[in-house]
Amino acid sequence: QHRVKRIRYSREALEAKQHRDQAKLKEYLALSDNMLSRKKNGDYSRDAFNLTTRILHINPEFYTAWNYRRNIMLKEIFPNGTPQETNDLLNEDLDMTTAFLKQHPKVYWIWNHRRWCLENVPDGPSESDSNGWRTANWNKELYVVEKMLDADARNFHAWNYRRYVLASIPISRSEQSELVYTTRKIEANFSNFSAWHQRSKVLTSLWDAGKLDPVKSREEELGLVRNAMYTDPDDQSVWIYHRWLIGEGDDASLLQAEILSIQELLDEQPDSKWCMESIVHYKRLLLQKHATLLRAEDRESIKRSCLDMLNQLQNIDSARKNRYTELGMCEHCSFKGYC
Repeated sequence: QHRVKRIRYSREALEAKQHRDQAKLKEYLALSDNMLSRKKNGDYSRDAFNLTTRILHINPEFYTAWNYRRNIMLKEIFPNGTPQETNDLLNEDLDMTTAFLKQHPKVYWIWNHRRWCLENVPDGPSESDSNGWRTANWNKELYVVEKMLDADARNFHAWNYRRYVLASIPISRSEQSELVYTTRKIEANFSNFSAWHQRSKVLTSLWDAGKLDPVKSREEELGLVRNAMYTDPDDQSVWIYHRWLIGEGDDASLLQAEILSIQELLDEQPDSKWCMESIVHYKRLLLQKHATLLRAEDRESIKRSCLDMLNQLQNIDSARKNRYTELGMCEHCSFKGYC
């Protein structure tokens, strides 16, 4: 790791560490063999359950242990226990996986087990409040995932899980509040691609449901994006989101307005790769979708400017030189005509 001082160990210390590691490995292999043998023999006892707990504390990526653990619950523990005991045990597993996620925030099997736990919460605590346990657990889960995103705002596992929680929570949370949440995350760090992606999901849902004016909200989004562009013009997350907002380029006036806006930024940042790439992309859309609205001399001027920027990009971003060369040969940049 960067800026972490290396510690020099003596030969004796290294040998002692090696012996400890070998002992841990030997213990783990013995536990693993024991568990697999019990699983093969159909052992769904509490001892087998406790064995999975020991193994998962050593290796939470052992998905067979997770699967076996769930089968023990379903086939033995749940059928022979009360709803209260089932809910308590599921909460214990949620607490255990919370601890695991602090050390292993990107292990799929931990996240998957949390989902399973939440989906198996029984009715209760009473007939008059049959959703009480579920509601409490789901509300707590949203708090947990927000804490995870506070620790690492770009953890895409946590963002995916957040979408799952929001879609499953008994008392739904407004999509407008989720827009506010993503705004906070984006303003804290414009490079948070996962927050931009979440925002696109929420906006699409609001537009499709007719709850938000697409034209007005898109203009507001473009204002947010321009602020991010000027703050960090080299951040690809912003430019990818900008392309999503523009879409397939059906609006000629929008394309022209954004080309002019990005050109202003390029004038200030003449070596900006993303400015050039975006201008070329939008000018190509302009030629592809709206060539009949342009004068012949304007079309030729646009094509020449695209070729000029693609040539510059070959020097600025030499690792993708062939890509820019190929783009320069396409019909919307070369002089081969129009579609």
